[in-house]
Amino acid sequence: MSDPYPATSSDHSERKSTPAKSLFHRLFSRQHIELDSLEDVKALIAAAQEHQLLDPDTLSMLNGVLEVSELTAGDVMVPRSRIDMLNIATPVPAMLSAVQETTHSRFPVYEDDKENIIGILMAKDLLRLTHDPKLDLRSLLRPAIFIPESKPLTVLLRDFRNKRSHLALIIDEHGGISGLVTMEDVLEEIVGNIEDEFDADTPTIFPESASSWRIEATTEIEDFNEALHADLPTDDYDTVGGWLADELDRIPRRGDRHSHDDLLFEVLRADARRALWLRVSRQATPPADPAAKETR
Repeated sequence: MSDPYPATSSDHSERKSTPAKSLFHRLFSRQHIELDSLEDVKALIAAAQEHQLLDPDTLSMLNGVLEVSELTAGDVMVPRSRIDMLNIATPVPAMLSAVQETTHSRFPVYEDDKENIIGILMAKDLLRLTHDPKLDLRSLLRPAIFIPESKPLTVLLRDFRNKRSHLALIIDEHGGISGLVTMEDVLEEIVGNIEDEFDADTPTIFPESASSWRIEATTEIEDFNEALHADLPTDDYDTVGGWLADELDRIPRRGDRHSHDDLLFEVLRADARRALWLRVSRQATPPADPAAKETR
């Protein structure tokens, strides 16, 4: 016998939405939380974790989204010293060799001076020249996007999507190139490090001076010890960031400092899950106290 009051499509939609409403209803019924600020949202997520309403991966991504909402392009940019650029005057064979060595898919192209960026070249477009040498390299360049360091990552991600672009050059207050940011850099702030088959060969330690280095927190401790002639323990942790978190007894935050022997570790960038970039400085050994020797 047919139902005299069949369910309407709206009834079905309400049923489908019930589990989500139920989840938050249960949470709010247990926690008296008023969402008036970002900190309140974080408290709500923490409460959801306590009641096991979120799995670890979902929790990690939610924290990443909240972290991104507070970051700017300058916080995640690749500094200018690490940008692989191409000179428009470089012969195509040499340019192809440089592309193969770096394994990037997009390259800023400059003319005469590295401050004069004339476009972005995609590696796949450069390969077209090997089949048709008559092509003009300039015609393959795509427009470069320039943004200030202060641009919020949430706005940048929307721009990447709307403009169908994956790379933007960052300019400082004087109009000079200060860095570069890609869509992958932004997404990594949400989902964590995105590694490919080439990442293992990418340097993670960058000298700033004779006694200072900028390093990725994912640097292997053995590589760190070898490069800086240090003696960080390798028994319990594989990476410098993991070791530092254990030393601090919490997730490192930007601005944290920690000394080990003659090395000073400073956290330059971190997210809700881990440290990202560190500055390591070798401190001068304090001179011995002559009075102390006399008392021995």
